Amino acid sequence: MSTQRFVMKCGGSTLAALPDAFFQDLRELQERGVQPVIVHGGGPAINETLGKLGIESRFVNGLRVTDEATLDVVEMVLAGRINKEIVRKLAKNGARAIGLSGTDGNMIDAKPVANSDEVGLVGDVSGVKAEIIEGVISMGYIPVVAPIGIDGASQRYNINADTAAGAVASHLGVDTMIVVTDVPGIMRTVNGEKAVLPTVTFADIEEMIASGEIYGGMIPKVRAAMSCLHGNVKEVLIVDGAAERVLSRAVTEGQIGTRITRG
Repeated sequence: MSTQRFVMKCGGSTLAALPDAFFQDLRELQERGVQPVIVHGGGPAINETLGKLGIESRFVNGLRVTDEATLDVVEMVLAGRINKEIVRKLAKNGARAIGLSGTDGNMIDAKPVANSDEVGLVGDVSGVKAEIIEGVISMGYIPVVAPIGIDGASQRYNINADTAAGAVASHLGVDTMIVVTDVPGIMRTVNGEKAVLPTVTFADIEEMIASGEIYGGMIPKVRAAMSCLHGNVKEVLIVDGAAERVLSRAVTEGQIGTRITRG
């Protein structure tokens, strides 16, 4: 099999809930010469830790308002607890993985987001040192990346995991990004039955949000997947992590989940 690679984005709480079979599937892909790269989030765990420390969580348009005290917790939870949990879970299932944060080797170069006066130390990605990720892959390990960025003055930034994953995929030259969620894809009611749509465009999504077919907690999931279409990434595939051999099927067969394209 020719060498293939893919970037997978997953929320920390979704990953923690996935069965061992998911991680075994990743190991089997790695053994077959496919090269996975994982970028993870961890919003709920960050909220929980901030709550324990008595620090209030505030959001503006889905972005966490981040000061230095909050950033300490974000880094501790993402680059520490969750990143290592994922690495351990992969190791337990026979896969080789190395955890990294975007500040390691200044791997994810960040700049303040446009509305930083409202949200504080939240970053957009201005560059990715893909050679660091390539180096980890070439040693035979799965890179597991926590989305913390850094600028030339060594200021850290909290980066949305979807934004970071899209940028990593783009800089690695990956066409398709896989977003692992707890839903089988974007669904539409057809003849009274809910069916997964195999492909949708941005225009289709906006139409379905306006009509109420995509609603509630699905709206941020879909918008997050759309924000992964960054740079050279051509499509994002939304899949349910609990589905059997979901990654193998997504990478080799393709007939699973919903593909989102710009249209």
